[in-house]
Amino acid sequence: MLTRIFPFLAWFRGYGAEKFKLDTVAGVTVALVLIPQSMAYAQLAGLPPYYGLYASFLPPMLASLFGSSRQLATGPVAVVSLMTAASLEPLATAGSEGYIAYAVLLALLVGVFQLSLGVLRLGLVVNFLSHPVVNGFTNAAAIIIATSQLSKMFGVSVDSAEHHYETIVRVVQAAVHYTHWPTLALGALAFAIMFFLRRLNPRIPNVLVAVAVTTCISWAVGFQHDAQVPLDAVRSPEARQAVETFNAATARIAELSAQRTGLSAALDQARQARDFDAANDAEHDIIKVNHDIAVARNAAHEQREALRAMLFAGVPEPGGLLLFPRGEVPPGAQDDGRTWRLKVGNKLLDVTALTAMGGGAVVGAIPKGLPAFAVPSFDLNVVLHLLSYAAIISLLGFMEAISIAKAMAAKTGQRLDPNQELIGQGLANILGALTRSYPTSGSFSRSAVNLQAGAVTGLSSVVTSVMVVIALLFLTPLLYHLPQSVLAAVIMMAVIGLINASGFVHAWKAQRYDGIISVVSFVATLAFAPHLDKGIMVGVVLSLGVFLYKSMRPRVRSLALAEDSALRCAREYSLMECDYVDVVRFDGPLFFANASFLEDQITERMLRKKSLRHIVLVASGINDMDASGEESLSLLISRCRQAGVDVSLSGVNESVMEVLRRTHLLEKIGQDHIFASTEGALRAVHQGAHAQADEKRCPLTTVCYNI
Repeated sequence: MLTRIFPFLAWFRGYGAEKFKLDTVAGVTVALVLIPQSMAYAQLAGLPPYYGLYASFLPPMLASLFGSSRQLATGPVAVVSLMTAASLEPLATAGSEGYIAYAVLLALLVGVFQLSLGVLRLGLVVNFLSHPVVNGFTNAAAIIIATSQLSKMFGVSVDSAEHHYETIVRVVQAAVHYTHWPTLALGALAFAIMFFLRRLNPRIPNVLVAVAVTTCISWAVGFQHDAQVPLDAVRSPEARQAVETFNAATARIAELSAQRTGLSAALDQARQARDFDAANDAEHDIIKVNHDIAVARNAAHEQREALRAMLFAGVPEPGGLLLFPRGEVPPGAQDDGRTWRLKVGNKLLDVTALTAMGGGAVVGAIPKGLPAFAVPSFDLNVVLHLLSYAAIISLLGFMEAISIAKAMAAKTGQRLDPNQELIGQGLANILGALTRSYPTSGSFSRSAVNLQAGAVTGLSSVVTSVMVVIALLFLTPLLYHLPQSVLAAVIMMAVIGLINASGFVHAWKAQRYDGIISVVSFVATLAFAPHLDKGIMVGVVLSLGVFLYKSMRPRVRSLALAEDSALRCAREYSLMECDYVDVVRFDGPLFFANASFLEDQITERMLRKKSLRHIVLVASGINDMDASGEESLSLLISRCRQAGVDVSLSGVNESVMEVLRRTHLLEKIGQDHIFASTEGALRAVHQGAHAQADEKRCPLTTVCYNI
């Protein structure tokens, strides 16, 4: 009982110093990969990089303590990070305080959903996400993730468009206009280091080496080179006008948003008071305000894009002041050799201290110390918006985690409990949310590192969490100069392993409709991005549609004798059918959705075979029967016998036989018409059905081909 509640107690059976050493080495090794990787994934999720460290603090330890896998490494992962960004984008600006609060709330909802499924032993619900759907989604997500990092690799900034491909077009246009070559060079260097070290020796922490080398270079050459300057230092009338117009539009957005909040409150009050006139007026005013906000946002977007496209020279003045002319440097002046740009986000620009960038972007200051424990704040409207995303992230995250755990269990021989794994992942997300974590899951790459490093128990993940704590307490200053393009390279390198084109081929070979579902899920996810939930839902609906179609129209085959002396499908093997006895095999449960289909198939055979005297229904494929199926079978038998065609059943399993007994249909069919095997049924009915028949060679006793 104790080990069911506290699975980690089973670790210490026969545990000794040698196993502890292996777990410690594995835990440290995983931490060396996790620390830089988690910061990259947090950036992918739209959060400040250090939130990746917060998500690597408690979740790995809790998932290992209460999960069933001893080698699964939990923490931030690429697909879940991308889903987090997609779910929060409509609610708040990436990186803002509101956005962070919603990300933490999302982690809590994901954890509650997973824990509930685990406690209720409903781990099988993950089967709603079929393998073709997950394969198509994962491949598309890998491409979306990789391309989403291009702006950081090129050192450009663009606004996100309605569709992901439109955003990529903007990135390419901005990169053609201006690429910060040192940013691209450091990103490419990090990529090259990780690639060659992985080829050279997978045990080397290639991510850590790439991060360490590029961070040292960044610090040595002064990669980040920002300056705070007043608007007067920008010697471009167009730029100054664009700043003023942008600030006016941004202030207008804030004013209108506050007005909309008041109108929404008034609308709620009017509805509660059943004052329909006031409610209609409030709704009309909200529509007008929303239109005005859209106009203001478009104006802000246009000015933001214009400012980002402006390139300036830096001209040092006596006293250390920099002037920023646009275009040619004034006669007699000497520039500093850098190309400068204005940093423009979604907030008002401080005209007394504009940020001018003459270098590349780095991680910057990371708060020192552990995150404070706090319960996420609840907003019912936000919770309702996030529920569907939380369910999808829960299922996707768990499917990824359990797939990895199963792959490792096949090598270690460990027994897995999917419901216990759900409990572990759920607790990791719930308690992680109390320490400012965003949603996490099992990582394939870090789990592989954990296994290769010799991890024996989940204590290795506890050691990993301890290492993250040490990094948060003492090592954060070392990460200040880490280039953003290097984090982008880390993400791009990690998601290469998610691309699996052979999965489409495998699905197609298994069943053509599975291949089609996989491809459609892939295309839909790309087309709907960043609204990734729509791509998944398209795949799920297709899978369920195929399942329902197959259930409604199961295979019904007429059998004849083949070369191997077995009864085979006459149509597939080009065999002749007997004119007097039809051996019909029904492959699937007989229930309300397909009961009429069996009637149609039998009726079609009776109309086609005018000499038919006996039907042997091979029921070995009927594994279940409901009331509609039983009623349909009863009517079918009555109709056939009234038409002079007798009916027998063979291979009836126990569950169906119980239905026949309880409904007294067995008495109607007749015990002498129920046979254990098809061969036994044929021996019993063949002679009587062929009495006075002129058939010289029966396809049920002799191999006869249709030529």
